[in-house]
Amino acid sequence: MKTKLLHSDAERTYAVILEEGDEVMACLMSFAKAERLSAASFKAIGAFQTATLAFFDWSSKTYEPIPVEEQTEVASLTGDIALDDKGAPALHVHAVLGKRDGSAVAGHLQGGLVRPTLEIILTEQPRHLRKRHDPASGLMLIDPEA
Repeated sequence: MKTKLLHSDAERTYAVILEEGDEVMACLMSFAKAERLSAASFKAIGAFQTATLAFFDWSSKTYEPIPVEEQTEVASLTGDIALDDKGAPALHVHAVLGKRDGSAVAGHLQGGLVRPTLEIILTEQPRHLRKRHDPASGLMLIDPEA
């Protein structure tokens, strides 16, 4: 993983470039901790060797894994970083992955092995965001009033 600070004022903007073999979620978490990010959003394009997406099943309140065991183009990857209820960074990432035949698969990104690159532009927000447990869904969701 290579990083470069592109802009620093009230908010910081970074280019985070992942290389072949990097695991996207681990790299993003490592970066968030190293930079002490408490509120950020990001977008990315690139490609994965393999990935695991997930679909949130409302009735069971669980994520159902969607394994993607082939090379895919990252057509869209968006997400945010906020602090969890213990003050640690929490990632929330969605992806749309394009397959060789032009079809796509989408969902909550649980993991992805980069090949050959993933180019992330990340912008830190000047205020903290906190996640709180939502009893209706069982999920940790951003609470803008926290």
